[in-house]
Amino acid sequence: MRVLWRTSSYSGGVQDKQCVELGRLPSGVGVRDSKAPGTGHLTLTHAQFTELVEQIKRDR
Repeated sequence: MRVLWRTSSYSGGVQDKQCVELGRLPSGVGVRDSKAPGTGHLTLTHAQFTELVEQIKRDR
């Protein structure tokens, strides 16, 4: 299965050191470093991803 990775809208370009990409996986959501995509990814279930987003919103 080919994963279509999408770069975060918060990524700031070439100089940004904290860029992430998301990809839809059969088992959930993949999260990887857009500056080093060959190093692998973290797989989160849909529930884990939703909780991560909610936690980030709370901690702003």
